[in-house]
Amino acid sequence: MRILIVSDTHGRDGNLSQVIAKTGPVDLLIHCGDVEGSEAYIRQIAGCPARIVAGNNDFFSGLPKEEEFMLGDYKVLLTHGHYYYVSMSNKYLQQEALSRGIQIVMYGHTHKPLIDLAREENGVTLINPGSLSYPRQDGRRPSYILMELDRLGIAHYHLNYL
Repeated sequence: MRILIVSDTHGRDGNLSQVIAKTGPVDLLIHCGDVEGSEAYIRQIAGCPARIVAGNNDFFSGLPKEEEFMLGDYKVLLTHGHYYYVSMSNKYLQQEALSRGIQIVMYGHTHKPLIDLAREENGVTLINPGSLSYPRQDGRRPSYILMELDRLGIAHYHLNYL
């Protein structure tokens, strides 16, 4: 199973269109928020089911604030992250995930990509694809993550740049 994880497109969907063309078919598109009114367009171009949550710039949106769902054998929390102060630290997000038995958290908001794999002491994998429109990490390259569940159901993550 191939999952495309993106965030913070802010209504500028050209880069997302490029990523979809570049990655080829995926089984699921996950958007971690700040679509700014493009949710219908994103669902249309995805070519697969799409899960999208509201970000701090998705005013008056009918999108959910966050979602919990199963991806293979993994319990996933999808959130934009701003309610957990992720711009300062991942501490609150990690605590929330542990309290709910979450194994993978996918979030955005910081515009900086991150793959922080679960360790024995916390058991939570944190995934942030960065931003396709306004990247803030060194080099400021638009980024996204391809997640794959192999035939044994084990998750693998690949950070990619445009």
